[in-house]
Amino acid sequence: MGQIHELNDILADQIAAGEVIERPASIVKELVENSLDAQSKRVDIIVENAGLDSIRVIDDGQGIAADDVELAFKRHATSKINSRQDLFRVQTMGFRGEALPSIASVADVELTTAIADATAGRTVHLRGGKLVTNQPAPARRGTDVRVTELFFNTPARLKYLKSPQTELARITDIINRLALANPQVAFSFTHNGKEIFRSAGNDNLQQVIATIYGIQAGRKMLAVQGTDNDFRVTGFVSLPELTRASRQYITIMINHRYVRNYALTKAIIQGYESKLMVGRYPVAVINIDLDPVLVDVNVHPAKREVRLSKEDQLAKLIAQTIRQRIAQENLIPDVDADRFTPQPDPDLVDDLNRRLNEAAASYGVDQADTAGASSAAVTSPLPTSTAKAGADTVDSQIPSPVIIHQSSELNSARMKEFDARYQDESLPALFNDSGRPAADSQPTAPVQTENLELDVHDKSDQETGRFPDLQYIGQLQGTFLLAQASDGLYIVDQHAAQERINYERYRQEIGQVSADQQTFLVPLVLNYSTVDALTISNHADVLASVGLHLEHFGQNSFLLRSHPTWFKEGQEEDTVREMIDWIIKDGKLTVQQFRMKTAIMMSCKRAIKANHHLDEREARALLHRLPQCENPFNCPHGRPVTVHFNDRDLEKMFKRIQEAHVPYADDFDDHDF
Repeated sequence: MGQIHELNDILADQIAAGEVIERPASIVKELVENSLDAQSKRVDIIVENAGLDSIRVIDDGQGIAADDVELAFKRHATSKINSRQDLFRVQTMGFRGEALPSIASVADVELTTAIADATAGRTVHLRGGKLVTNQPAPARRGTDVRVTELFFNTPARLKYLKSPQTELARITDIINRLALANPQVAFSFTHNGKEIFRSAGNDNLQQVIATIYGIQAGRKMLAVQGTDNDFRVTGFVSLPELTRASRQYITIMINHRYVRNYALTKAIIQGYESKLMVGRYPVAVINIDLDPVLVDVNVHPAKREVRLSKEDQLAKLIAQTIRQRIAQENLIPDVDADRFTPQPDPDLVDDLNRRLNEAAASYGVDQADTAGASSAAVTSPLPTSTAKAGADTVDSQIPSPVIIHQSSELNSARMKEFDARYQDESLPALFNDSGRPAADSQPTAPVQTENLELDVHDKSDQETGRFPDLQYIGQLQGTFLLAQASDGLYIVDQHAAQERINYERYRQEIGQVSADQQTFLVPLVLNYSTVDALTISNHADVLASVGLHLEHFGQNSFLLRSHPTWFKEGQEEDTVREMIDWIIKDGKLTVQQFRMKTAIMMSCKRAIKANHHLDEREARALLHRLPQCENPFNCPHGRPVTVHFNDRDLEKMFKRIQEAHVPYADDFDDHDF
């Protein structure tokens, strides 16, 4: 009897699930992508216990026809491709028909769906890949999928899941990426009854960025756009002053599909050139529109990685687009004067919140209802006039609840009285935008979140030039130069400033040298491992283009008889080995790239050091030459050359501008409560 047999469908689906469904975040990704393929305008994700108990995705998309619902859970059943040609022009998030059967094989799944103009929807229930029920059901247009008991029949996979906090972070990251890739879709994400994320779905990418990374980060993003014959690059990148310690804040989409690609990530970083500190990375959201025939998404089970045609061309376009956009900006960072503003004493704030809760309890108000007000009091204590209301006044202002059991009760006399009482009333603006008591109590205008505009780094008070005309004042501790302009005080790091000036001069001088060769008195022998030797041989033409003509000298050795004349005397061998190491690491090398690296090294060694006192003539000459640089804002290593205190910063620090008074706990007397 033969030993080869065909696996049953359920076991095959469970094997496939091991590649596609790794954790709860994988289920969220697959279900939301199905919703996006269904042209949904709103997607709600509801999760319990980080997805281990329940995952529910509700959308308002096209829905699934009743006859296709059961077929949708068959392996390799899909509506998104029909032929081999379609496989190489994929324009949807999913296309393999693996997600739903893989999920159903390792969990309990209930799906309710309906298409437009249908008289009824359809509900299907599967458990462990086996059909439990398939019956008609009332439903609105769209799809509602609920996944419970994940990995109940493959408990070994539960051992590889991380803590609930880690799994929740993975889900949140997936939803953030999907929202960034689809700003035209309104997403909401709720975990254990608490809303974690919501986007407006108004096609405003910068607003989505602000929702995820914060308003301040959103204001420091620059819109970028670049095109060539094959690609269109759009999105936002952060100013060099906004950086993170890892690359995970870089989001790359290809035709609005989030992907990971090292070459494109590297191109984004290269677009900043020397404007980033070592070990720091920008926040970036880049979408690349291209013909689907130029990308193969069928190379990874979860479709996180893709294979690109003309990848080098695209990388150059991205780097050039970012470089040109940042070159238009004044990159001098402003000092945050808000940190000099006194903050409320935490002990006083805690005491105020405790007394507010005690007062609420004495009025018979449920403390759960006052939790939000209590937390708000941490940064925005109630004004005294609000706290002075007595118990009788409060009781008279709290109406008895109107409870409606059926629609006919909406026309009752009690309901009409309630409407008449509140139809002309509006909530006074007790607090201004900064969370402090407002000067008046005029009604507030409704918040227009859909039309939120995030102005990028308002520098309206600065001079119109890209770099200000600095007037020398003096030197501080032999390290910093103090200067002024029409818009405030500037502090210049003299070492970073001269390092930038030297770098641009050396880069130009090195770039002007000839391609002449200098012969070694004794040829240089270079030995490498077999793997490295093969790499060097494959890139011999690249090395020859930068003046290194290597000859094979044994199995893994090379002979070099001459070198370019621009090599620094005494450092010829080190320079050759460094260039070859670059080839081994990246597979690419240009004279421009290597000379730039050499110029950085030379400029740093020959710049003014700290604690070196300059006379007035030298300091003024340094400030005069700095604005003539192509990039006067950063040293070649990315450190800022100067920081700026504008007039408002100085006035706030010296209390010439004072914030409105905020009452603390000591401002209240006991009888106020």
